[in-house]
Amino acid sequence: MTEQSNSSTAASTTHYDVSAIPTVDEIAALVPDEIKKRGTLRNGASTGYAPAEYMAADGQTPIGYDIDINRALAKVMGLEEGTTKHSEFPTIIPALGTKFDVGLSSFTITSEREQQVNMISYLNVGSAWGVAQGNPKNFDPSNPCGMTIAVQTGTAQETYADDLSNQCVADGKEKITVMPHELQTDIATKLISGQYDATLADSTVIGYTSAQSGGKIVQLGDTFESAPQGVAVSKDDAALTEAVQQAMQYLMDNGYLTDILATYGADSAALTTAELNPTVE
Repeated sequence: MTEQSNSSTAASTTHYDVSAIPTVDEIAALVPDEIKKRGTLRNGASTGYAPAEYMAADGQTPIGYDIDINRALAKVMGLEEGTTKHSEFPTIIPALGTKFDVGLSSFTITSEREQQVNMISYLNVGSAWGVAQGNPKNFDPSNPCGMTIAVQTGTAQETYADDLSNQCVADGKEKITVMPHELQTDIATKLISGQYDATLADSTVIGYTSAQSGGKIVQLGDTFESAPQGVAVSKDDAALTEAVQQAMQYLMDNGYLTDILATYGADSAALTTAELNPTVE
């Protein structure tokens, strides 16, 4: 995950219309009274990670599939709306239960995070290589040594690329030049212009970048290193955790989760079971 500036509550802009999603009374009954009275499900997200969470053209309105999923959860739970406010990525989990009710911000489920908060799985996202159309630099994922690879700052892919480079050096080969950037859009521009050999990002990010670039960037090879992502909820709020888990399962069972993700070309990432604190490595 990365961070980006600009703090704002989501307006009405959305890529997926959640108005037809019904309230499920049995799930709404689980929602804590404080949230019922407020009428909103407050989400915190770091909005520099398209297509999951990013800013609209106005630079102030959070949009993306996580923002739409939060709205959908709020509908199922009988709330008036689901709102999203930008927050720097490391600050979201500590603010759960006070500033935010949930954290939908591309959180990979890890054992460390499960010790801090409850995690409810909803996506399975892997890493993927992206190259300029036609792979003009002849990048080979099986032999990346000596290449220049762009990644988003603070992501799992940055760590992975650094580890690959260390392995290259250990094997007596040339190191990888890892180029971190805050925004994938900046990476895309430089990749297309030939400044970089390849980029490494979430598979959903590569798919979205490819679509946005009109095919000037394409995925090279298969998705790998897949891992579940989850909604984060405070461990102190068992009732909200159960409500979110059941609401997410409803979105899965009735096709809404897949439909929302399909709007962003990410429907292949949808899980079919909303599992609480799944066992992960």
